[in-house]
Amino acid sequence: MTSAPSAETKMQFLYALRSKGVTDAAVLEAMESVDRGPFVRGIFAERAYDDTPLPISCGQTISQPSVVGLMTQALQAGPRDTVLEVGTGSGYQAAILSKIARRVYTIDRHARLVREARQVFEALHLANITSLVGDGSFGLPDQAPFDRIIVTAAAEDPPGPLLAQLKPGGIMVVPVGQSDAVQTLIRVRKSDTGLDYDELRPVRFVPLLEGLGKDT
Repeated sequence: MTSAPSAETKMQFLYALRSKGVTDAAVLEAMESVDRGPFVRGIFAERAYDDTPLPISCGQTISQPSVVGLMTQALQAGPRDTVLEVGTGSGYQAAILSKIARRVYTIDRHARLVREARQVFEALHLANITSLVGDGSFGLPDQAPFDRIIVTAAAEDPPGPLLAQLKPGGIMVVPVGQSDAVQTLIRVRKSDTGLDYDELRPVRFVPLLEGLGKDT
């Protein structure tokens, strides 16, 4: 794992977040308190504090910090909320959410990514995260409903099973669009009368795939 960032590096990191529109105080505090370094491995470790996406295991990526911040901000989670994250990846997004929400469930189709993320969660003493291997496109019905759902892979449409697992009054943030094109980050608010959609910004994510990864 990388060494802790210097004060100057951390200041530049937070400045980059603010300059991209991450202004929510709770989100900035969470991103200041969670070191991105342990979530970036191998030859890319020295770039852990750049505002850029980086490759991780299983052909996936760790999102650029400003996108993590903007998605977290859009989710509007609070200290009483239970959050479902679909697409654990490096575990960085779940770690940020763990500082804001009461409990975070995170699911990924790649067992290797879940194992590696768990190791970091344990090292950072993040006890309110439950990480699971599974097909995230179907959510986590055993733990539903959720106050908030965040999807870190692109779907062609907001997945029906996930919308069904969202509480009335809940919010889901999901990238929507074809996997080989720029997608749109969507915020869905669920009410007793239906669903309201807000288009937030263009993004680019790996596709949301059904089934489990072939890794062990």
